[in-house]
Amino acid sequence: MDSLGSDSVSSLSEEVLIKKLLLSHDPDGCHFDSELLLCAVEKIMICTAASEVLDEDLDANEKIIVSDMEELETLEALGIFESETFCKISCINSIYLLKWQILCKCSDEENLHRRTMILFDLLGKYRWGEKVVLVLTSFAASYGEFRLLMQLNSCIPLAISVAMLKQLPTDVSPLKPQFNALSLLVDAMVDVTKCIIKFEKLPLSRVELDDETKAVAKSQIYIAVYWIIRGILKCSSQITDSTALKSDQCSDSTIIATWELVSLVYQLRSIYDHLRQQVEVCHHQTETKLYHKLLNIFKETQVDNQEVLSLLFALRDDFPLKQCSSQLGVSDLKSKVVILLISKPELLSIEESLFLVQQTHNHPHNKDVEASYAIVWVPIPVSSTWTNAEKENFEYLSNSLPWYSIRQPWLPNSAVVTFVKEAWYCKSEPVLVVLNSQGTVSNSNAIDMLFIWGARAYPFSASREKELWQEQNWTLHFLIDEIDPLLTKRVEEGRNICIYGSNSIDWIVEFTAKMEIIKRAGVQLEMVYVGKRNSTPHVKDILANVRYNKLSSALPSMKTHFFWLRLESIRRSKLRLGKPETYTDNVLDEVSALLDIDNNDENWAVIGRGSNSIDIIRLEGPKIMECLDLFPSWGGNLAELGFFGALRHALAPPILPRPCGHDFTHPSKEQGEGVVVCGKCKHPMKKFVMYK
Repeated sequence: MDSLGSDSVSSLSEEVLIKKLLLSHDPDGCHFDSELLLCAVEKIMICTAASEVLDEDLDANEKIIVSDMEELETLEALGIFESETFCKISCINSIYLLKWQILCKCSDEENLHRRTMILFDLLGKYRWGEKVVLVLTSFAASYGEFRLLMQLNSCIPLAISVAMLKQLPTDVSPLKPQFNALSLLVDAMVDVTKCIIKFEKLPLSRVELDDETKAVAKSQIYIAVYWIIRGILKCSSQITDSTALKSDQCSDSTIIATWELVSLVYQLRSIYDHLRQQVEVCHHQTETKLYHKLLNIFKETQVDNQEVLSLLFALRDDFPLKQCSSQLGVSDLKSKVVILLISKPELLSIEESLFLVQQTHNHPHNKDVEASYAIVWVPIPVSSTWTNAEKENFEYLSNSLPWYSIRQPWLPNSAVVTFVKEAWYCKSEPVLVVLNSQGTVSNSNAIDMLFIWGARAYPFSASREKELWQEQNWTLHFLIDEIDPLLTKRVEEGRNICIYGSNSIDWIVEFTAKMEIIKRAGVQLEMVYVGKRNSTPHVKDILANVRYNKLSSALPSMKTHFFWLRLESIRRSKLRLGKPETYTDNVLDEVSALLDIDNNDENWAVIGRGSNSIDIIRLEGPKIMECLDLFPSWGGNLAELGFFGALRHALAPPILPRPCGHDFTHPSKEQGEGVVVCGKCKHPMKKFVMYK
């Protein structure tokens, strides 16, 4: 019976055994992804369960028996070993040495213990989880082959032939209890191994466990590793013995062997229950401490952003980021402003994603600042687990877009995910959290800021947003910004531009015809149709009609989306900052009016000119046609007042015989010079200085 109290190890207490095991442990050796290798090992062992497959799949099972070299090449191709040649050679050599040791027959219990300790000597440079996984890897092929032969030797000619070569008994039914116990033991060993790997994946380099909690977990792991390796040696020995049995020897030998294996199953299941509970305690403790550490680190002043980014992304991986196919570390973001794009795995809508690319990667101002900031996509699903569809969607988008992204976003610690959701109010809508070069949050959501100004908004802080608004007037250039380079160029050249929207092709035909009359009178005027906020099939038909009949210019469908997205961002940004009490916010009023007009399916037009000129006039509803119908009357003022002066004069209400008594207040820095005319009665206004 294999237990800690057996005669073979009766002289070894747990304390002595742990000390002996610690002598063989050197954590400074080369490492590999033990979790990924364990998955590969499970596939090697489990995929040979061919008894559940259909007859037409039997040919595939015959291919499972592969050479050792092919097996190792497969593991290497999976990216399990580190890139350094030394580590690959070291791991592969270890596997070959382990195979040789495992295949040696154990003559007695003392020999079993001695060979277990020999394996620990061979595995001294690996971490505890890696020790177990390497031994399982060495055992996987022989176990898989034995399992295959046991399950298929009565239905596949190849399996029958191999069984004869292996000298297995003709009738393997007496071996079934032993085989079932063997399968249970392998399952138990894999479960305990997963538990060990889970502990080693905890971010203990960043968060310290309580000494007692850590000590208890580690001592349980040492004992668990010992019994797993001992169990593998026992399994291998029994597989070897089964090939030498004759049919008349099966009964007694199988009973003894089965009992030995069942005893080991109980031993490892008991270890697993205690270890799993202890690892859960460690996991909960690290989650709590990590969450509070994240809360505190954003309140502290840092030298750079490395500690913050490492806590967020590099707890399990030294290269947690990717840019297309390149793997990157957080050191690549040092001294940069980092914009965290936090969203669902679906990212933004197609229009929003492409607009963000245009406003950052393709923006004219980006070349001046692109080396100073980086966008990192942090996808977080609604549920705690990722679906295959979400993973596929992430891989496609992360390889297509020019930003950084988390390389394996399903790996971040749950405390990090909780912190991101709670601290930055990440729910259903995407947010762009800006961290300055010291890792401090400078803007809790810069998405509207980027949609409005693009790369010109660098460094994307909340204070920069206020600064930009203080400088911004309502102009034609601001209305269209850099959405369409050709249109922007025309505005910068000082041309008169009319941007209009409508849901009626009949109205557009009439409107453009009347504008042609004005153009024939000598007014240089270019017209651009920008559709509607909701691009329905009807609006797309209108857009095609406008182009086909050359009624006017029109923004492409995608850039029409950009135009309306930007207007929505302008209104949100302004409302978030708060409406001023002392003066009229012309930008907010005009943008809100356009969005409301569009929402009510009314016709509208905005006429303006130049980059910095405040000559910009909005017309809406029936008032547009009324004004254009009167062109023969006010067109006579073109020579004296110019187009905009004549148009304003035509739209102005009649001048009252006396001042109306209306007053309004401007901040001192916006008073300017010269006479101010009242917007209601058109009489000159008197100026007073008011103190508060």
